Amino acid sequence: MPADAVASAVTLVQGDDASLVAQGARAVVQALLDGRDGGLVVEEFGGPAVEEFDVGQVIDSLMTPAFLVDRRIVVIRDAGKLVTADAKRLAEVLDALPPTSFLVLVAGGGTIPASLVTSVKAKGSVVATSAGTGRQRTDWIGERLRAAGVRLDHEAATLLGDHLGEDVGRLDSLLSLLEATYGSGAKVTAEQLAPFLGEAGAVPPWDLTDAIDGGSPTTALAVLDRMLEAGGRAGPEIIAILHRHYEQMLRLDGAGVSSKEEAKAVLNLKSDFRAGKALRQAQRLGSRGIADAMSLVAAADVDVKGMTGLEPRLVLEIVVARLARLGSGNQPQRRPGRA
Repeated sequence: MPADAVASAVTLVQGDDASLVAQGARAVVQALLDGRDGGLVVEEFGGPAVEEFDVGQVIDSLMTPAFLVDRRIVVIRDAGKLVTADAKRLAEVLDALPPTSFLVLVAGGGTIPASLVTSVKAKGSVVATSAGTGRQRTDWIGERLRAAGVRLDHEAATLLGDHLGEDVGRLDSLLSLLEATYGSGAKVTAEQLAPFLGEAGAVPPWDLTDAIDGGSPTTALAVLDRMLEAGGRAGPEIIAILHRHYEQMLRLDGAGVSSKEEAKAVLNLKSDFRAGKALRQAQRLGSRGIADAMSLVAAADVDVKGMTGLEPRLVLEIVVARLARLGSGNQPQRRPGRA
């Protein structure tokens, strides 16, 4: 159960990953049940298959004292489907809930009206299920590995993190499978873990741009493959990622900035780390290198949309390999007008 999944009278479970939100909601409901029979205590509304529901029925359920049991748990799934008027009605009854009633709002289906979110924060608790990025994501995975029923050695833990990529929603089920296979408390090696991994998970866009900036065509092409396969990204989306990456460098080069603070202001970024990284790479490539990169991306943009007879995947592989060579300081051989 997430550390912030407290048993409040009103709880909002939110996040960007549907599987993590579902896991968080399950943890909250289990905490509220505390061993009780869910069939007698839990009543659910909404969900992916339900276009709309009567919020009046939800309110009636919440306001009706529990009978034959000591509590009633009402769960609204895909709470983002609530319209503003219904959200307002629901928010108005939160102060008057019987002590035996508990409401769990599960994110999904759109944006939950702000008035309801504000009321929940004032009267209950919010469970954030996001794994975050960078160090935050690493810490998130580490916490779950420490709480798991099996112990992964260092090599296995590293392999697992690299393999999952952005698909961290698979982590809990995978750990449960390992426990069922090897037993509670078992130590799992990378060799024992490998057969359970399945298809590699998607990776974030910055893994590709970092590999390109690092000057490794082999690494960059491997990341591209995962973005196309596990990530399901289309060619134009990859091109857009590359264009934004080098467009940032172009803006810095034209502005003549020399510090990450200045870069942060020019690029309108909140992160010192991202601003500093963009500035360092812009300085490494220089005006000529940035111009070459933009030309390669522009040519690939029209090629991936069918300008040539090349398959879009091949176009992407060519441009990524050439950009990585630029990142390493090796100028790609020019072919006028083409990626």
